[in-house]
Amino acid sequence: MAGHSQFKNIMHRKGRQDAVRSKLFSKLAREITVAAKMGLPDPNMNARLRAAILAARAENMPKDNIERAVKKASGADGENYDEIRYEGYGPGGVAVIVEALTDNRNRTASEVRSYFTKSGGNLGETGSVSFMFDRLGAIEFDATKVNADALLEAAIEAGADDVNSSEETHEVVCAVESLAEVQKALEATFGEPRKAGLIWRPQNTIAVDDDTGEKLLRLVETLEDNDDVQRVTANFELSDALVEKLNG
Repeated sequence: MAGHSQFKNIMHRKGRQDAVRSKLFSKLAREITVAAKMGLPDPNMNARLRAAILAARAENMPKDNIERAVKKASGADGENYDEIRYEGYGPGGVAVIVEALTDNRNRTASEVRSYFTKSGGNLGETGSVSFMFDRLGAIEFDATKVNADALLEAAIEAGADDVNSSEETHEVVCAVESLAEVQKALEATFGEPRKAGLIWRPQNTIAVDDDTGEKLLRLVETLEDNDDVQRVTANFELSDALVEKLNG
């Protein structure tokens, strides 16, 4: 399991729910507003907006919050956000991709750089680590509601590349340019997915010792606590012992 997925699972079990949820809703709302501003405010006609709303629903974001974020895109006084990707190396030479939506490039760049530096890593140029990842479309279904074999057959027929299943989820993976088409085909059979969008998937993961793993988790947590940071992806793998310790 890649480090970022492990980190997410650990954080969900650790608490801090109210503060974490408030910050998460703020980030989801920002993505919805940006998506609505970049295209039509109708999720049926705007794939990115549809994906943003799906992500919000998956986190139980209230309907009023979602509608308010969409309306905010048409307001004359709405903030303008730039999409920026930062790339760098964390402790242990682990590759890290940080995706942000910011209304102040200088502030965000300075803060992200300081996080990398304090962790013992360093921020690089755009493209310095992304070549170690594949950019893919991903569609996630609830494993308790969708049969794995039926989904795999339908996904391949729709043009997807693979389906990765766990006890909780089925993740359909496809080429970026096929995402909308594959999602539409699968929704017709299985209903609305939990999530859909573009992801970075590491081509290989780096197994790190426990000390380095804890430093990397602190870096990811610090990055994700930043209001401008939307997603963090890294190519490390924690030891089973550290995962058990953190979950305990």
